[in-house]
Amino acid sequence: MKSHSALSLFKCLADTSRLQILKSLSKEDMYVEQLAKRLNLSSATISNHMKKLEEIGAVKSRREQYYTTYTLCPDIFSHSIIDLITKEDSDPTADEREQAYRKKILSTFMQNGKISNMPAQLKKKLILIEEISQSFNIDVPYSEKEMNLKIAEYYDDFCMVRRYFIDYGLFSREGDIYIKRNNKISNMHMPFAH
Repeated sequence: MKSHSALSLFKCLADTSRLQILKSLSKEDMYVEQLAKRLNLSSATISNHMKKLEEIGAVKSRREQYYTTYTLCPDIFSHSIIDLITKEDSDPTADEREQAYRKKILSTFMQNGKISNMPAQLKKKLILIEEISQSFNIDVPYSEKEMNLKIAEYYDDFCMVRRYFIDYGLFSREGDIYIKRNNKISNMHMPFAH
């Protein structure tokens, strides 16, 4: 079993009803209506649970006349927990997932190096703001006019971008002079970071 499958299995088994379904199926193969009656749940609820159990490979189904009968797949449970947690992780790291997400946002909203329309969602917006800031050098003073001209190459609303630069700690402002302080928005400046 792959480790990311193990995580899915543990999440799936964290539900009492699904555990009861598996306990029933360990005794005999059953169809949805039988399980619903035995566990005092609706057929729709059982069907929903069966779909999740089938997705992780805990059960398999077969068609029998008018019913879909479910069978327990015991091999998925034959691994010890220590085997699962020591197995090499094949899931992408958080960093890789973040980079893929960032790349997707940039390709969606930044066509030919220009942002035609800023997303409403703050997380997406901050990725674009951070990207615009990459065209400035750290610790170099920029006049407001220089800032506006450079930002306008990427997005027309330079006032909004400048405000985000300051609010999220990318730049400091001293009068009409802006100085880039960071290449990345720190967690301290991220919304809901505390």
